[in-house]
Amino acid sequence: WSCLAVCAIAGSEDLGIDVVSGGEILTAIKAGVSAEKIYFHGNNKSVAELELAISKNCRIIADNWLELEHIATIASNTDKNVPVMIRLTPGIECHTHEYIRTGHLDSKFGFDPNQLDEVFTWLSKQTQITCIGVHAHIGSQIFEQQPHQDLAGVMVEWYKLALSHGLPISEINVGGGLGIKYTEADDPQSIDAWVKNVATALKVACDAHGVAYPRVLSEPGRSLIGSSCVTAYTVGGNKTVPGIRTYISIDGGMSDNPRPITYQSQYRAMIANKMSAPMTETVTIAGKHCESGDILIKDAQIAATVPGDILVVPATGAYNYSMSSNYNRITRPAAVLVDRGEANIIIQRENYDDLLRFDRLPERLVK
Repeated sequence: WSCLAVCAIAGSEDLGIDVVSGGEILTAIKAGVSAEKIYFHGNNKSVAELELAISKNCRIIADNWLELEHIATIASNTDKNVPVMIRLTPGIECHTHEYIRTGHLDSKFGFDPNQLDEVFTWLSKQTQITCIGVHAHIGSQIFEQQPHQDLAGVMVEWYKLALSHGLPISEINVGGGLGIKYTEADDPQSIDAWVKNVATALKVACDAHGVAYPRVLSEPGRSLIGSSCVTAYTVGGNKTVPGIRTYISIDGGMSDNPRPITYQSQYRAMIANKMSAPMTETVTIAGKHCESGDILIKDAQIAATVPGDILVVPATGAYNYSMSSNYNRITRPAAVLVDRGEANIIIQRENYDDLLRFDRLPERLVK
């Protein structure tokens, strides 16, 4: 979730920031994050974005040959030495939705491992590009331990190959993917257990290959921000289809959370103003958009509701606001930061003027 306040909090905790666009670079910089801790990812970075990242001294996660060529050209026109990590697809499958699996070979991200020797040879000849590490990411919302252990072994092999080419490589970025608890059925590892699992696997692999331990980076992302946020809706009307289901409508939906309709993400809900009431209703929570598929949660167990109740969905900090839209010309809600009894608006609520701000009406259409 890239916004000024969230980036500022991450920076204040001495965390790095992963970015995938010029807009996210500028947001992190504006929030006071040190450029050396900004890592620029993506499979189709534009020349303008690369120029911005290089001018700000960000780290770049190189994803393909065209990108390396652009970096070399930009660097040659400056006095910069550009630190890069090479992203590779490790060919490791994990049990998540196909849209959020990124480590298998059939992925739009990263170099194929068969290209690695050629990539390292090319990098060894560059005078203004410094290969500082290798990077991989196998997917999101992963509960299994084995894929991360397998990844550690593969990455140490890449690391050793880079060293054999004389590259000054010192970092391994194992990506992220640690899942969080969206529903009662989810059973993720703790962050401590995940770190121990990855670190142990890396140590074993380094010892087996006889290489010094690298600096290890990870991308905790969702596991930090996801469970830090809730989304609050106002309950509207309801509709009962006898013998089938009862629909409860809310004043939001796929414009503030496109994940359920996009890749069937599951959530739970509660009625915030009735937290002590028994959960006696089984309902389907429907968004207000003009799509039959705009369903936030099917068969949710909640307290009995009336219009005006506040329905809250937890674990919405990672991909809700950042993926939101103005579909059906619905305004985005406000975002509020609450910490130790203090509340601050960090994104103001949109109004209708905001929706029209970038519209242009040609004179010939004005009657």
